[in-house]
Order: sequence, then C-alpha cells, then structure tokens
Amino acid sequence: YRLPGRAGGYLLSLPQVCERIDTLKRMGGTLVSFNGGFHPKLKIDHYAQLFEAIHERYPDMTFFEMTVAEFMYSCKVSRLSYAEGAARLAKVGTQWVTGGGAEILEDEFRMRHSPLKYKVADYYDAQRAILEAGMGSTATMVIGFDETLHERLTHLETLRTFQDSVACALPSFLCWTYKPENNALGGEELGHKEYVRWMALCRIYLDNFVHIRTSVLTRNELAFEALLYGANDFDLPTEDEVTQTAGATIDKDFEGVLAAAEELGLTLKHRAAFALREPFPARAGGPLS
Repeated sequence: YRLPGRAGGYLLSLPQVCERIDTLKRMGGTLVSFNGGFHPKLKIDHYAQLFEAIHERYPDMTFFEMTVAEFMYSCKVSRLSYAEGAARLAKVGTQWVTGGGAEILEDEFRMRHSPLKYKVADYYDAQRAILEAGMGSTATMVIGFDETLHERLTHLETLRTFQDSVACALPSFLCWTYKPENNALGGEELGHKEYVRWMALCRIYLDNFVHIRTSVLTRNELAFEALLYGANDFDLPTEDEVTQTAGATIDKDFEGVLAAAEELGLTLKHRAAFALREPFPARAGGPLS
C-alpha cells in the first residue's frame, strides 16, 4: 500500500481504465476483474459512476466489480449500511462483487495480521447484503501465511455453512497461495504437493459448491495439476499488480500455458462468465462427483 501523498500511489482515470480494458479485449479477454484496494476518499458513489460508464462503453464484457473487502471499506467511508451500498451498485448495473479479500476467515488469524480490517461475521454480513441486492459473489481463500490447520478448516466450515444459508448462491470457490517476496511478512511459499492436497480436501469439504477454481496466477502451469485433484475451473490472468509485486509471474502466451494442461490429458473448454443464479445440483449426502 501507499499512504496518501506518498510516492507510488495513483488513481486511474476513466480513460486509463478503458485503456486497460481495451488491451485485455485485444488479447481475447472477456472478463474484467477490478481489485483497487482501500482508498480513503473513494465512496460507493465514485465506484458506481465508474462502473456505470464502463457498462455503457463495453456492453459485451463481464465485470467483476470490487471485492467484498473493498466494498466493506467503501461503505464505511460512505457512512452507508451494506444494504444501502449494495443497492447503489446494483442500481447502476453491477452484477458481481467477488469474494476477494477473504484470505483466512478466522478471527484469531485476522487479529494477528489485519486487526483493523474486519471480523469474520462482518465479512459474511457484507456478502449477504450483496447477494440480497441481486448481485453475485464468489468465495476465495489464500493459504500459506502462518495459518494453522484449525484456522484453515474453520474457514471452510464457516464458508460451507454460509453457502447453505444463501441457497448455494456462490458459484465458485478459488484458492490461491500467499506470495512472500517484497513484503514485511516474508516467509516461504507453499509447496506444490501441499497445494494440490489442500485443493482435494476443499473439493470434498465444500460439497455445496459447483466450481472449485485453481490459481494459475500464483501457481502458473503447476495449477493445472489441481484439476486432477478435484478442481474443475481456472482463469488466465493478464495482470495483477499486487500479486506480481509479491512474486507472481504472468505468462501471456496463453496457448503455451494451456498446453501444460493438455499434456496432463485434460480436455479444456472455454466457458462464458458464471450465470448469476446458476442452478446447483441436488446433494445426495456426499460430495459432488
């Protein structure tokens, strides 16, 4: 992060945002995901104005606009309830506020690493308000900090319970790994075997999610092996400044990247963005096959 007035901070104008979207379109991209951080002066109405403008300019694109954590912060800056903030975004056509910023949803973990960010119950209150406003959201998790197994499992348990409470409204769960470079926390990156083993556990535990997404952003070609361990979805990123600063690398030779998945014997299919209310198959007392 950068404090206000410090070198390195910036705020993109609408033309600059559109320039980045145009670059993505030229690469064949169909989904734009915003992740803008916690700006102390940007209120929900600022975001709503931006999103309304890009909807008009790019009617053929799908937008993941804000994350739950950003939404929570902006509502507080705006002095709005989550329901009021969600209504303002929905009014301008926002369809998705993704589950980004979840990291590990366990309060002891949160007290160690981000005590002023949010409590877990508060996070789910915000996500529920987003869904009740008619928008979609997703579930995320980041592993490889110093979290305990108990903290990881608490994250899955609270998420599974929340998903049941909202009639399985979240279409996907994405798990990626902490990147240790260029930050004060440091540490070592999670190993590959532990990642795919955890993805397998997520597939079994989260039996009320249709899609378990593996992270090409943080695992590169190795992410595809998780498709053999229960994951069934992924995306190909074109940029992610925060994660790249912390050590992630992005390969824009998409055909070459996908070849790594095909070498595992997988048949890939490009899909449209998630439907807002994708039907969930009935459970029969066990995990999805």
